[in-house]
This record gives sequence, C-alpha cells and structure tokens, in this order.
Amino acid sequence: MTFADPWFLLLTLPLLGALPLLRRGEKGASGVLFPHGRVLRDLPPSFRVKAAGLLPLLRSAGLLLLVLALARPQSVGKDRTLPRKGIDIMLALDLSTSMKAKDLDSGVGGEDRLRIAQRVLREFITRREGDRIGMIVFAAHPYLLAPLTLDHQWLRENLTRVTTDSIEDGTALGDALLAALARLTDNGVRTDHREKIVILLTDGRNNAGSISPAVAAASARALGIKVHTVGVGSRGRALFPLTDPFGATVYRQLPVDMDEPTLREIARNTGGDYYRATDAATLQKVCQRIDTLEKRPLETREHLPRRELFPLFLLPALAFLLAEITLTCTLLRRSP
Repeated sequence: MTFADPWFLLLTLPLLGALPLLRRGEKGASGVLFPHGRVLRDLPPSFRVKAAGLLPLLRSAGLLLLVLALARPQSVGKDRTLPRKGIDIMLALDLSTSMKAKDLDSGVGGEDRLRIAQRVLREFITRREGDRIGMIVFAAHPYLLAPLTLDHQWLRENLTRVTTDSIEDGTALGDALLAALARLTDNGVRTDHREKIVILLTDGRNNAGSISPAVAAASARALGIKVHTVGVGSRGRALFPLTDPFGATVYRQLPVDMDEPTLREIARNTGGDYYRATDAATLQKVCQRIDTLEKRPLETREHLPRRELFPLFLLPALAFLLAEITLTCTLLRRSP
C-alpha cells in the first residue's frame, strides 16, 4: 500500500499531541456540589460512567482514520503474466464493389457476399478465444480496420460497420497481404515465436496496387507465416447490382471473375490452404475448418491499475465521529 498525498500524515503529530489536553479538559470541565461526598465516593461506577471513558477513544480513532483517508491510500499497481493458448491472426477482407453480388444466398432479396462474410467472420472471431486477431480491409488500397487485439467484442463491432462504398474500388491482393504481414511483425521482422497466420477473403483478381501477389506470398514464406486464401462466390454467373439510367438499382447475371490459380499459389507457397466458398453454408464450413488450427501456449502481460482505498478509512472515521457525537448528546450526556 502507498499514499498519493503523504503530506497529510503530518497532521497525525499535532493530533496525537492534543489528545492529552482534550482529556484533561474533560476531567475538570464541570462538577456538582454534594453535601456528603464520602457517600458518592463509596458507590461503584455505573455502566454510563465507564462508557463515558471510551468517548475520547472514539474521537481519537475517528480523527486518525480521517487523516489516513486524506492521505489517499492506494493499492500498488503491478504487472502480472496470464498464461493463454492462442495464435496471432490477421483477417484480410475484400471490399471491392463485386462483394455486393448476391450468389451465396439465392435470390435478389438475399444477403450479398459482404454481409454473409461479415456474419461468418463474426462467428469465427467469437470462437477464437485467447487469440489476438486483427483485420485489414482492402479494395484498390489496404486499410487497417483493427490491430491485433484480444478485445473481440470491439473487433466484431468494427467489422459490422464496413461497407463496399467506403474506399476506392479495385482489388489489391498483393498490397493487402503485405499490409497484413506488417501488422503481424515489427516492420517485417519477427520478434517472437508465436504462430501467425493470415486469412485472405476475396471474390476477384488482382487489378490494383503496387505489389504483386507472388512477391507478397514470398515475403510471407520468408517470415514463416501461413496464408489461408478463401475464394468467395459461386462458379459461372452471379447477380451483380447495376445502376440503370434512371438511378435505380437493378441486378444482372454477369460472369464471375475470380483468379483461383493465384489464390491457390499464395496458399501453396506459404504452407496454407485454399478454399472455395460457393455459398453461405460452405463459407461457414471453411471458417470452421480453419478454426481447428493448432493452438500454441503464449503469455500475455496485464497491468493491474492502482486502486483507491480511502473509502476503507473514511467510512469508519465518519462512523466513529458520529457515534461519539451521538453518545455525547444522548445516552452519555454530562450534566451540567
């Protein structure tokens, strides 16, 4: 235990010095003339007389505890190490406009690719207790949605808010993968031995960015980071939203343009796996399969902040002083 304002403890010195003077003043404060004093001296002291001697003790204890409360006692904050079992995971989610297509659910009224991917990823994040998870969203450029964190509730809330119209359109697979690798390492240098993986979800082919997917995959392999790639979308044709001349949104059947060979090559070169999710159920099974990844033990340091302890001293101090005042004015009142 420590004190935030230890200077208040100096008040205890004059307080302890004044207590004998207070008790001396109480002993000779008043008296009653009685013709036969010897009779009174022979009487045994009553309970009230004995209890009256405790009043200065109540006052002393109350004032002393009050001074300690003013000094603000605190429990000392410290760090503790929490054993956990988990890995580091960076999710890379494609936000190009093609993610608005509706083929993972049947019909125009169903969810689009992005909404289904968000729902499945939220369930995946919930199951990965103990893992540090971060997220990159990308289209023509990658953006950090969340760094590695154990606060999965905050990550799920951020994931819910992303939309396909929030960033410039395009598909920069290489840049997105390199951005995810940078967040798993310290500027491209591994500083620990924890297992690290990237899960890349996309429905298109690389058509933007300055880094090719092959170069980014080679970087992941050099760092010893697995990349699991997931191709999102049905085969053949899908319903894509278009804007007609009157500004209304209409859906047209258009060919699905996904570069599966590149996604397979990224996964193969990094020791990961490639999955094709042609519908919502398949995408959920893919995430469940990835969820079976081996977990390795790791340690997380947690800082315990200082805790204010003054209520533990202030409340008894007020109770003692209130009891002393109440007894002095009622049961143990002196007359005159």
